[in-house]
Amino acid sequence: MAAQALSFVVGDYVVYPKHGVGRVIELQSQEIAGAKLELYVLRFEKERMTLRVPTNKAESVGMRKLSSNAQMSDALATLKGKPKVKRTMWSRRAQEYEAKINSGDLVSIAEVVRDLFRAEDQPEQSYSERQIFEAACSRLARELAAMEQVDEPTAQVKILDILRAAAAIHNKVAAA
Repeated sequence: MAAQALSFVVGDYVVYPKHGVGRVIELQSQEIAGAKLELYVLRFEKERMTLRVPTNKAESVGMRKLSSNAQMSDALATLKGKPKVKRTMWSRRAQEYEAKINSGDLVSIAEVVRDLFRAEDQPEQSYSERQIFEAACSRLARELAAMEQVDEPTAQVKILDILRAAAAIHNKVAAA
């Protein structure tokens, strides 16, 4: 456990599964109910939120460093794949999509983005589909932006360009 407590330092970008990419802004020591507790203080700029995570719980809640370049490449490659649309009820699919987004796994998030993406020539999404798509796309873009040291809109453009190119290829194959 001691090694885990030292794995993040002030200034590190980290991924907290339920909230996405944040930055360690401080290491705090607090006494709560008579017990001394070491805490990571995380700042999530997009949500304007600060979160305190006990250092000994960081691993169990799934907090991790940014993905490796290989993991990001896998996620971006996933975006190029053919969308998999299940014919189950929307409520069931929505739950599955939310679980994938909250897992913090980059490839799972990329699957949600790929499956819910709609090109301009495709039927419009429902409001809830669009909400989940935007949440997943934003989560993926924030990690990509932190890794490539660009802003989130720039990363989002890159993701949408990949999706549009893939949709054009898949639509041509389907029409043939």
